[in-house]
Amino acid sequence: MKTSYTKSHARSGLNAKLPKIATFDNQFEDYEITVVEPEFTSVCPKTGLPDFGTITIKYVPDKYCLELKSLKMYFNSYRNVGIFMENSVNRILRDVVSACKPKKAFVFGDFNARGGIKTVVEAKYPSS
Repeated sequence: MKTSYTKSHARSGLNAKLPKIATFDNQFEDYEITVVEPEFTSVCPKTGLPDFGTITIKYVPDKYCLELKSLKMYFNSYRNVGIFMENSVNRILRDVVSACKPKKAFVFGDFNARGGIKTVVEAKYPSS
């Protein structure tokens, strides 16, 4: 069965230009930070329909912590990005790790049902 999804759809949004996530110096050791974005919105690259969900980031900082205002601006920029839900969670993890180089990180995407199907995506660093 042939689908109308292309490799371009599959890669959509992975390299979109997004605002930089700022950081600040961490002052403590061995603790976990949880950040929840309950109003995450992106766009399906195939249909153009919006995807809504909650993104949760948990990380153990090393030298740097994520600065929340810049993270908010980063999340808001997804509103105009055509990207699959699976890719958005993995892209967020990649960008968080790049920004603050945590000891470990976890991104959990809990997306609202669309078309009768609910999607939950988890990604972690390190991957093993």
